[in-house]
Amino acid sequence: MAVSQAAAKAEQAIGHGDNAITEQDVTNPARNREKYGHPTENMQALAWMGKNTVEMQTVPKPKVIEDGDVILKVTGSTVCGSDLHLLHGTVVELEKGDILGHEFCGIVDEVGSAVSKVKKGDRVVASFQIACGECHFCKQKLSSQCQRTNSNTIENGMYGGRTAGMFGYSHFTGGFAGGQAEYARVPLGDVNLLKLPDDVSDEKGLYLSDVVPTSWNCVVDTGVKEGDIVAIWGAGPIGQMCADFSFINGAERVIMIDSNWRLDWMKEKYPKVECVDYSQLKGVKGVVNKLKEMTDGLGPNVALECAAGEYAKSWYHTAQMAAGLETDTPEILNEMIESVRNYGRVGITGVYVGFTNHFNIGSIMERGIRFIGNGQAPVHYYWEDLLKKIQSGEIDPLKMVSHRCKVEDMAKIYYKFEAREKGMQKVFVQTRFSAPPDPGSPQLTEY
Repeated sequence: MAVSQAAAKAEQAIGHGDNAITEQDVTNPARNREKYGHPTENMQALAWMGKNTVEMQTVPKPKVIEDGDVILKVTGSTVCGSDLHLLHGTVVELEKGDILGHEFCGIVDEVGSAVSKVKKGDRVVASFQIACGECHFCKQKLSSQCQRTNSNTIENGMYGGRTAGMFGYSHFTGGFAGGQAEYARVPLGDVNLLKLPDDVSDEKGLYLSDVVPTSWNCVVDTGVKEGDIVAIWGAGPIGQMCADFSFINGAERVIMIDSNWRLDWMKEKYPKVECVDYSQLKGVKGVVNKLKEMTDGLGPNVALECAAGEYAKSWYHTAQMAAGLETDTPEILNEMIESVRNYGRVGITGVYVGFTNHFNIGSIMERGIRFIGNGQAPVHYYWEDLLKKIQSGEIDPLKMVSHRCKVEDMAKIYYKFEAREKGMQKVFVQTRFSAPPDPGSPQLTEY
Protein backbone atom coordinates (compact mmCIF):
# COMPACT_ATOMS: atom_id res chain seq x y z
CA MET A 1 0.00 0.00 0.00
CA ALA A 2 2.83 2.39 0.88
CA VAL A 3 4.47 2.07 -2.57
CA SER A 4 1.21 2.56 -4.44
CA GLN A 5 0.19 5.60 -2.43
CA ALA A 6 3.73 7.02 -2.51
CA ALA A 7 3.58 6.89 -6.30
CA ALA A 8 0.25 8.70 -6.18
CA LYS A 9 1.74 11.39 -3.96
CA ALA A 10 4.73 11.68 -6.29
CA GLU A 11 2.38 12.21 -9.24
CA GLN A 12 0.56 14.93 -7.31
CA ALA A 13 3.87 16.64 -6.56
CA ILE A 14 5.12 16.41 -10.16
CA GLY A 15 1.79 17.38 -11.66
CA HIS A 16 -0.18 15.97 -14.58
CA GLY A 17 0.43 16.80 -18.21
CA ASP A 18 -1.91 19.18 -20.04
CA ASN A 19 -3.14 16.77 -22.69
CA ALA A 20 -6.38 15.46 -21.14
CA ILE A 21 -9.76 16.81 -22.29
CA THR A 22 -11.71 15.05 -19.52
CA GLU A 23 -11.36 15.53 -15.78
CA GLN A 24 -8.77 13.31 -14.07
CA ASP A 25 -8.76 11.67 -10.63
CA VAL A 26 -12.50 11.21 -10.15
CA THR A 27 -12.24 7.78 -8.54
CA ASN A 28 -14.97 8.08 -5.91
CA PRO A 29 -17.80 10.66 -5.75
CA ALA A 30 -17.56 10.53 -1.94
CA ARG A 31 -14.33 12.53 -2.06
CA ASN A 32 -16.26 15.61 -3.14
CA ARG A 33 -19.98 14.97 -3.11
CA GLU A 34 -20.87 18.53 -4.03
CA LYS A 35 -18.76 18.39 -7.19
CA TYR A 36 -18.97 14.73 -8.25
CA GLY A 37 -21.92 13.10 -6.46
CA HIS A 38 -25.69 13.22 -6.45
CA PRO A 39 -26.87 15.35 -3.51
CA THR A 40 -29.16 12.68 -2.01
CA GLU A 41 -28.88 9.35 -3.87
CA ASN A 42 -26.35 6.69 -2.87
CA MET A 43 -25.13 3.41 -4.32
CA GLN A 44 -23.13 0.35 -3.43
CA ALA A 45 -19.62 0.18 -4.90
CA LEU A 46 -16.45 -1.86 -4.47
CA ALA A 47 -13.48 0.16 -3.19
CA TRP A 48 -9.78 -0.61 -2.86
CA MET A 49 -8.79 -0.07 0.76
CA GLY A 50 -5.14 -1.09 0.70
CA LYS A 51 -2.95 -3.93 -0.48
CA ASN A 52 -4.99 -7.17 -0.61
CA THR A 53 -8.07 -5.42 0.79
CA VAL A 54 -11.30 -4.42 -0.96
CA GLU A 55 -14.73 -3.77 0.52
CA MET A 56 -18.24 -2.76 -0.46
CA GLN A 57 -19.11 0.81 0.50
CA THR A 58 -22.11 3.09 0.38
CA VAL A 59 -21.07 6.15 -1.66
CA PRO A 60 -22.86 8.91 -3.57
CA LYS A 61 -24.30 8.08 -6.97
CA PRO A 62 -22.15 9.83 -9.61
CA LYS A 63 -23.58 12.80 -11.44
CA VAL A 64 -22.96 14.45 -14.81
CA ILE A 65 -19.94 16.73 -14.45
CA GLU A 66 -19.06 17.23 -18.13
CA ASP A 67 -21.27 17.73 -21.17
CA GLY A 68 -20.19 14.41 -22.70
CA ASP A 69 -20.95 12.33 -19.61
CA VAL A 70 -23.37 9.43 -19.46
CA ILE A 71 -24.55 7.98 -16.14
CA LEU A 72 -25.35 4.27 -16.33
CA LYS A 73 -27.42 2.05 -14.14
CA VAL A 74 -25.02 -0.89 -14.09
CA THR A 75 -26.76 -4.15 -15.02
CA GLY A 76 -23.69 -6.35 -15.28
CA SER A 77 -20.04 -6.35 -14.24
CA THR A 78 -17.37 -8.92 -13.52
CA VAL A 79 -13.95 -9.52 -11.99
CA CYS A 80 -10.95 -9.75 -14.31
CA GLY A 81 -7.53 -11.23 -13.72
CA SER A 82 -6.23 -7.69 -14.19
CA ASP A 83 -8.22 -6.64 -11.13
CA LEU A 84 -6.01 -8.90 -9.04
CA HIS A 85 -2.99 -6.77 -9.96
CA LEU A 86 -4.85 -3.86 -8.40
CA LEU A 87 -5.80 -5.91 -5.35
CA HIS A 88 -2.15 -6.81 -4.83
CA GLY A 89 -0.97 -3.23 -5.33
CA THR A 90 1.13 -4.24 -8.34
CA VAL A 91 -0.38 -1.43 -10.38
CA VAL A 92 0.74 1.79 -8.70
CA GLU A 93 -1.07 5.01 -7.80
CA LEU A 94 -4.07 3.47 -6.14
CA GLU A 95 -5.58 5.48 -3.32
CA LYS A 96 -7.73 4.25 -0.48
CA GLY A 97 -11.36 4.37 -1.53
CA ASP A 98 -10.82 4.14 -5.30
CA ILE A 99 -13.80 2.41 -6.97
CA LEU A 100 -12.65 -0.52 -9.12
CA GLY A 101 -14.01 -2.34 -12.15
CA HIS A 102 -13.29 -1.89 -15.85
CA GLU A 103 -15.83 -4.29 -17.38
CA PHE A 104 -19.49 -3.26 -17.18
CA CYS A 105 -22.71 -2.78 -19.10
CA GLY A 106 -25.89 -1.00 -18.18
CA ILE A 107 -28.89 1.16 -18.98
CA VAL A 108 -28.48 4.85 -19.74
CA ASP A 109 -29.88 6.84 -16.81
CA GLU A 110 -28.72 10.39 -17.52
CA VAL A 111 -26.85 12.15 -20.33
CA GLY A 112 -24.90 15.38 -20.60
CA SER A 113 -25.95 18.15 -22.97
CA ALA A 114 -23.41 17.18 -25.66
CA VAL A 115 -24.46 13.50 -25.86
CA SER A 116 -26.32 12.62 -29.05
CA LYS A 117 -25.74 8.94 -29.84
CA VAL A 118 -27.35 7.35 -26.78
CA LYS A 119 -30.42 8.29 -24.77
CA LYS A 120 -32.05 7.40 -21.49
CA GLY A 121 -33.18 3.78 -21.48
CA ASP A 122 -30.66 2.48 -24.05
CA ARG A 123 -28.85 -0.74 -23.19
CA VAL A 124 -25.11 -0.28 -23.68
CA VAL A 125 -21.72 -1.76 -22.91
CA ALA A 126 -18.74 0.44 -21.97
CA SER A 127 -15.25 -0.15 -23.30
CA PHE A 128 -12.71 -0.51 -20.50
CA GLN A 129 -10.68 2.30 -22.00
CA ILE A 130 -11.82 5.90 -22.32
CA ALA A 131 -11.13 7.40 -25.74
CA CYS A 132 -11.67 10.87 -27.21
CA GLY A 133 -12.53 9.66 -30.72
CA GLU A 134 -10.53 12.42 -32.42
CA CYS A 135 -6.78 12.05 -31.75
CA HIS A 136 -4.19 10.35 -33.98
CA PHE A 137 -4.84 6.88 -32.53
CA CYS A 138 -8.61 7.25 -32.08
CA LYS A 139 -9.01 8.09 -35.78
CA GLN A 140 -7.61 4.60 -36.42
CA LYS A 141 -9.89 3.15 -33.69
CA LEU A 142 -6.81 2.30 -31.64
CA SER A 143 -8.77 3.47 -28.63
CA SER A 144 -6.52 2.03 -25.92
CA GLN A 145 -3.80 4.47 -26.93
CA CYS A 146 -5.93 7.63 -26.91
CA GLN A 147 -3.72 10.69 -26.42
CA ARG A 148 -6.25 12.88 -24.64
CA THR A 149 -7.84 10.98 -21.74
CA ASN A 150 -4.88 10.24 -19.45
CA SER A 151 -2.48 12.97 -18.34
CA ASN A 152 -0.44 10.87 -15.90
CA THR A 153 3.18 12.02 -15.91
CA ILE A 154 4.74 8.98 -14.23
CA GLU A 155 3.23 6.59 -16.80
CA ASN A 156 4.54 8.80 -19.58
CA GLY A 157 7.99 8.77 -18.01
CA MET A 158 8.07 5.01 -17.43
CA TYR A 159 6.72 3.95 -20.81
CA GLY A 160 7.77 6.72 -23.15
CA GLY A 161 4.12 7.47 -23.84
CA ARG A 162 0.70 7.26 -22.23
CA THR A 163 -2.13 4.82 -22.66
CA ALA A 164 -5.75 5.92 -22.70
CA GLY A 165 -7.58 6.53 -19.49
CA MET A 166 -9.15 3.36 -18.06
CA PHE A 167 -12.06 2.72 -15.77
CA GLY A 168 -11.26 1.58 -12.25
CA TYR A 169 -7.57 1.07 -12.92
CA SER A 170 -5.79 3.55 -10.64
CA HIS A 171 -4.61 7.12 -11.11
CA PHE A 172 -1.78 5.72 -13.27
CA THR A 173 -4.39 5.48 -16.04
CA GLY A 174 -6.17 8.73 -15.36
CA GLY A 175 -8.10 8.02 -12.18
CA PHE A 176 -11.65 7.10 -13.25
CA ALA A 177 -14.18 5.40 -10.97
CA GLY A 178 -14.97 1.90 -12.17
CA GLY A 179 -18.12 -0.08 -12.80
CA GLN A 180 -18.12 -2.61 -9.94
CA ALA A 181 -20.97 -0.56 -8.58
CA GLU A 182 -24.66 0.15 -9.05
CA TYR A 183 -23.99 3.27 -11.14
CA ALA A 184 -21.06 4.45 -13.25
CA ARG A 185 -20.12 7.69 -14.95
CA VAL A 186 -18.84 7.27 -18.52
CA PRO A 187 -16.92 10.31 -19.82
CA LEU A 188 -17.24 11.00 -23.56
CA GLY A 189 -20.18 8.61 -23.65
CA ASP A 190 -20.86 8.97 -27.38
CA VAL A 191 -17.44 7.45 -28.05
CA ASN A 192 -17.11 4.88 -25.29
CA LEU A 193 -20.48 3.15 -25.28
CA LEU A 194 -21.82 0.55 -27.73
CA LYS A 195 -25.55 -0.08 -27.96
CA LEU A 196 -26.61 -3.67 -27.30
CA PRO A 197 -29.37 -5.04 -29.55
CA ASP A 198 -32.33 -6.94 -28.12
CA ASP A 199 -30.96 -10.31 -29.29
CA VAL A 200 -27.77 -9.93 -27.21
CA SER A 201 -28.26 -10.37 -23.47
CA ASP A 202 -26.23 -8.54 -20.85
CA GLU A 203 -24.57 -11.85 -20.00
CA LYS A 204 -23.10 -11.91 -23.53
CA GLY A 205 -22.76 -8.22 -24.30
CA LEU A 206 -20.92 -7.40 -21.06
CA TYR A 207 -17.75 -9.13 -22.19
CA LEU A 208 -17.36 -6.84 -25.20
CA SER A 209 -16.02 -4.38 -22.62
CA ASP A 210 -12.71 -6.25 -22.34
CA VAL A 211 -12.26 -10.02 -22.31
CA VAL A 212 -13.66 -10.77 -25.78
CA PRO A 213 -11.82 -7.97 -27.64
CA THR A 214 -8.66 -8.57 -25.58
CA SER A 215 -8.64 -12.26 -26.47
CA TRP A 216 -9.41 -11.59 -30.12
CA ASN A 217 -6.67 -8.97 -30.28
CA CYS A 218 -4.18 -11.37 -28.72
CA VAL A 219 -4.87 -13.98 -31.39
CA VAL A 220 -5.05 -11.78 -34.50
CA ASP A 221 -2.33 -9.32 -33.47
CA THR A 222 0.08 -12.21 -32.93
CA GLY A 223 -0.89 -13.50 -36.35
CA VAL A 224 -2.48 -16.90 -35.70
CA LYS A 225 -3.28 -18.40 -39.09
CA GLU A 226 -4.37 -21.55 -40.87
CA GLY A 227 -2.45 -24.65 -39.76
CA ASP A 228 -0.64 -23.06 -36.82
CA ILE A 229 0.20 -24.85 -33.60
CA VAL A 230 -0.61 -22.41 -30.79
CA ALA A 231 0.59 -22.70 -27.19
CA ILE A 232 -1.20 -20.64 -24.54
CA TRP A 233 0.14 -19.87 -21.06
CA GLY A 234 -2.77 -19.42 -18.63
CA ALA A 235 -6.14 -21.23 -18.77
CA GLY A 236 -8.18 -18.40 -17.29
CA PRO A 237 -10.94 -16.59 -19.21
CA ILE A 238 -8.52 -14.83 -21.59
CA GLY A 239 -6.63 -18.05 -22.27
CA GLN A 240 -9.88 -19.93 -22.82
CA MET A 241 -11.20 -17.42 -25.32
CA CYS A 242 -7.81 -17.31 -27.05
CA ALA A 243 -8.08 -21.06 -27.55
CA ASP A 244 -11.56 -20.61 -29.01
CA PHE A 245 -10.46 -17.77 -31.28
CA SER A 246 -7.29 -19.57 -32.38
CA PHE A 247 -9.44 -22.37 -33.78
CA ILE A 248 -11.77 -19.83 -35.42
CA ASN A 249 -8.72 -18.29 -37.11
CA GLY A 250 -7.53 -21.62 -38.44
CA ALA A 251 -5.16 -23.08 -35.84
CA GLU A 252 -4.60 -26.80 -36.30
CA ARG A 253 -3.68 -27.45 -32.66
CA VAL A 254 -3.94 -25.56 -29.38
CA ILE A 255 -1.84 -26.50 -26.34
CA MET A 256 -2.79 -25.02 -22.96
CA ILE A 257 -0.24 -24.65 -20.13
CA ASP A 258 -1.44 -24.24 -16.53
CA SER A 259 -1.42 -26.20 -13.29
CA ASN A 260 -4.87 -26.41 -11.71
CA TRP A 261 -8.54 -27.28 -12.18
CA ARG A 262 -8.73 -24.89 -15.11
CA LEU A 263 -7.10 -27.55 -17.29
CA ASP A 264 -10.03 -29.85 -16.54
CA TRP A 265 -12.38 -26.98 -17.39
CA MET A 266 -10.64 -26.59 -20.75
CA LYS A 267 -10.80 -30.31 -21.51
CA GLU A 268 -14.53 -30.27 -20.83
CA LYS A 269 -15.24 -27.17 -22.95
CA TYR A 270 -12.77 -27.87 -25.76
CA PRO A 271 -11.85 -31.56 -26.12
CA LYS A 272 -9.50 -30.65 -28.98
CA VAL A 273 -7.26 -28.59 -26.68
CA GLU A 274 -4.15 -30.42 -25.46
CA CYS A 275 -3.27 -29.65 -21.86
CA VAL A 276 0.11 -29.46 -20.13
CA ASP A 277 0.33 -29.31 -16.33
CA TYR A 278 3.62 -27.49 -15.75
CA SER A 279 3.67 -28.49 -12.07
CA GLN A 280 4.20 -32.10 -13.13
CA LEU A 281 7.28 -31.32 -15.23
CA LYS A 282 10.83 -31.43 -13.90
CA GLY A 283 13.50 -28.78 -14.22
CA VAL A 284 13.49 -25.16 -15.30
CA LYS A 285 13.21 -26.25 -18.92
CA GLY A 286 10.33 -28.63 -18.28
CA VAL A 287 7.73 -26.70 -20.28
CA VAL A 288 10.16 -25.98 -23.12
CA ASN A 289 11.17 -29.62 -23.41
CA LYS A 290 7.57 -30.84 -23.28
CA LEU A 291 6.41 -28.51 -26.04
CA LYS A 292 9.34 -29.49 -28.26
CA GLU A 293 8.47 -33.13 -27.65
CA MET A 294 4.84 -32.50 -28.64
CA THR A 295 5.80 -30.75 -31.90
CA ASP A 296 8.44 -33.01 -33.49
CA GLY A 297 11.25 -31.00 -31.94
CA LEU A 298 10.29 -27.75 -33.69
CA GLY A 299 8.09 -26.03 -31.13
CA PRO A 300 4.76 -24.25 -31.64
CA ASN A 301 4.36 -21.60 -34.32
CA VAL A 302 2.78 -19.22 -31.85
CA ALA A 303 2.97 -18.65 -28.09
CA LEU A 304 0.37 -16.49 -26.30
CA GLU A 305 0.91 -15.08 -22.80
CA CYS A 306 -2.43 -14.95 -20.95
CA ALA A 307 -1.14 -15.08 -17.38
CA ALA A 308 0.85 -12.01 -16.16
CA GLY A 309 4.25 -10.94 -14.96
CA GLU A 310 3.64 -10.74 -11.23
CA TYR A 311 3.59 -14.50 -10.58
CA ALA A 312 7.15 -15.67 -10.02
CA LYS A 313 7.78 -19.42 -10.21
CA SER A 314 11.30 -19.57 -8.73
CA TRP A 315 12.70 -18.35 -5.43
CA TYR A 316 15.24 -16.33 -7.43
CA HIS A 317 12.70 -14.07 -9.11
CA THR A 318 10.45 -14.07 -6.05
CA ALA A 319 13.35 -12.55 -4.13
CA GLN A 320 14.16 -10.02 -6.85
CA MET A 321 10.57 -8.82 -6.99
CA ALA A 322 10.33 -8.63 -3.19
CA ALA A 323 13.51 -6.55 -3.13
CA GLY A 324 12.21 -4.20 -5.81
CA LEU A 325 14.91 -5.22 -8.29
CA GLU A 326 12.26 -6.00 -10.89
CA THR A 327 8.50 -5.48 -11.11
CA ASP A 328 7.82 -8.50 -13.31
CA THR A 329 9.31 -11.95 -13.69
CA PRO A 330 10.55 -13.01 -17.16
CA GLU A 331 10.07 -16.73 -16.52
CA ILE A 332 6.97 -17.28 -18.65
CA LEU A 333 8.33 -14.98 -21.35
CA ASN A 334 11.56 -16.96 -21.54
CA GLU A 335 9.63 -20.23 -21.69
CA MET A 336 7.64 -18.88 -24.62
CA ILE A 337 10.66 -17.52 -26.46
CA GLU A 338 12.58 -20.76 -26.07
CA SER A 339 9.57 -22.98 -26.85
CA VAL A 340 8.51 -21.56 -30.19
CA ARG A 341 10.18 -22.68 -33.39
CA ASN A 342 12.66 -20.46 -35.19
CA TYR A 343 10.84 -17.43 -36.62
CA GLY A 344 7.95 -18.21 -34.30
CA ARG A 345 5.66 -15.56 -32.86
CA VAL A 346 5.21 -14.60 -29.22
CA GLY A 347 2.29 -12.40 -28.14
CA ILE A 348 2.02 -10.75 -24.71
CA THR A 349 -1.47 -9.96 -23.40
CA GLY A 350 -1.06 -10.75 -19.69
CA VAL A 351 -0.25 -7.59 -17.73
CA TYR A 352 3.39 -6.52 -17.29
CA VAL A 353 3.76 -3.22 -15.49
CA GLY A 354 7.45 -2.29 -15.45
CA PHE A 355 10.86 -3.93 -15.72
CA THR A 356 12.32 -7.41 -15.64
CA ASN A 357 15.76 -9.03 -15.36
CA HIS A 358 17.42 -11.95 -17.18
CA PHE A 359 15.23 -11.67 -20.25
CA ASN A 360 16.38 -13.89 -23.13
CA ILE A 361 16.86 -11.17 -25.72
CA GLY A 362 19.55 -13.26 -27.40
CA SER A 363 17.11 -15.98 -28.44
CA ILE A 364 14.78 -13.40 -29.95
CA MET A 365 17.54 -11.93 -32.08
CA GLU A 366 19.42 -15.07 -33.05
CA ARG A 367 16.39 -17.21 -33.92
CA GLY A 368 14.26 -14.48 -35.45
CA ILE A 369 11.48 -14.67 -32.89
CA ARG A 370 8.71 -12.12 -33.41
CA PHE A 371 8.10 -10.74 -29.91
CA ILE A 372 4.84 -8.78 -29.90
CA GLY A 373 3.41 -6.69 -27.12
CA ASN A 374 -0.28 -6.95 -27.91
CA GLY A 375 -0.91 -3.89 -25.77
CA GLN A 376 -4.10 -2.98 -24.00
CA ALA A 377 -6.55 -4.18 -26.64
CA PRO A 378 -8.12 -1.40 -28.76
CA VAL A 379 -11.72 -2.34 -27.97
CA HIS A 380 -13.26 0.13 -30.44
CA TYR A 381 -11.31 -1.44 -33.31
CA TYR A 382 -13.04 -4.78 -32.80
CA TRP A 383 -16.26 -4.48 -30.84
CA GLU A 384 -18.76 -3.86 -33.64
CA ASP A 385 -17.54 -6.89 -35.60
CA LEU A 386 -17.38 -9.04 -32.48
CA LEU A 387 -20.94 -8.04 -31.59
CA LYS A 388 -22.04 -9.42 -34.97
CA LYS A 389 -20.17 -12.66 -34.26
CA ILE A 390 -22.03 -12.94 -30.95
CA GLN A 391 -25.33 -12.30 -32.71
CA SER A 392 -24.60 -15.02 -35.28
CA GLY A 393 -23.54 -17.50 -32.61
CA GLU A 394 -19.98 -17.80 -33.93
CA ILE A 395 -18.80 -16.52 -30.54
CA ASP A 396 -20.52 -17.42 -27.26
CA PRO A 397 -19.06 -15.61 -24.24
CA LEU A 398 -21.22 -17.71 -21.92
CA LYS A 399 -18.82 -20.61 -22.52
CA MET A 400 -16.47 -19.04 -19.99
CA VAL A 401 -19.08 -17.88 -17.43
CA SER A 402 -19.15 -20.19 -14.42
CA HIS A 403 -20.94 -18.08 -11.78
CA ARG A 404 -23.69 -15.51 -11.42
CA CYS A 405 -23.43 -13.41 -8.26
CA LYS A 406 -24.75 -10.27 -6.61
CA VAL A 407 -22.84 -7.01 -6.52
CA GLU A 408 -23.22 -7.02 -2.73
CA ASP A 409 -20.87 -10.04 -2.70
CA MET A 410 -18.21 -8.43 -4.91
CA ALA A 411 -15.50 -8.26 -2.22
CA LYS A 412 -15.97 -11.95 -1.44
CA ILE A 413 -15.79 -12.73 -5.15
CA TYR A 414 -12.40 -10.97 -5.36
CA TYR A 415 -10.92 -13.18 -2.68
CA LYS A 416 -12.38 -16.36 -4.18
CA PHE A 417 -11.13 -15.39 -7.62
CA GLU A 418 -7.69 -14.61 -6.19
CA ALA A 419 -7.59 -18.04 -4.54
CA ARG A 420 -8.56 -19.62 -7.88
CA GLU A 421 -11.44 -21.33 -6.12
CA LYS A 422 -12.26 -24.48 -7.99
CA GLY A 423 -14.78 -23.92 -10.72
CA MET A 424 -14.73 -20.10 -10.66
CA GLN A 425 -13.68 -19.23 -14.20
CA LYS A 426 -15.60 -16.02 -14.95
CA VAL A 427 -18.44 -14.35 -13.08
CA PHE A 428 -21.41 -12.28 -14.11
CA VAL A 429 -22.26 -9.85 -11.34
CA GLN A 430 -25.84 -8.61 -11.25
CA THR A 431 -27.32 -5.54 -9.59
CA ARG A 432 -30.84 -4.48 -8.62
CA PHE A 433 -31.15 -3.10 -12.16
CA SER A 434 -30.31 -6.35 -13.97
CA ALA A 435 -32.77 -8.03 -16.32
CA PRO A 436 -33.96 -11.60 -15.69
CA PRO A 437 -31.16 -14.09 -16.40
CA ASP A 438 -30.31 -15.25 -19.89
CA PRO A 439 -31.40 -18.90 -20.28
CA GLY A 440 -27.73 -19.87 -20.64
CA SER A 441 -26.61 -18.04 -17.50
CA PRO A 442 -25.46 -20.01 -14.44
CA GLN A 443 -27.79 -20.10 -11.47
CA LEU A 444 -27.34 -17.36 -8.88
CA THR A 445 -24.75 -18.11 -6.19
CA GLU A 446 -24.95 -16.15 -2.96
CA TYR A 447 -22.12 -15.90 -0.44
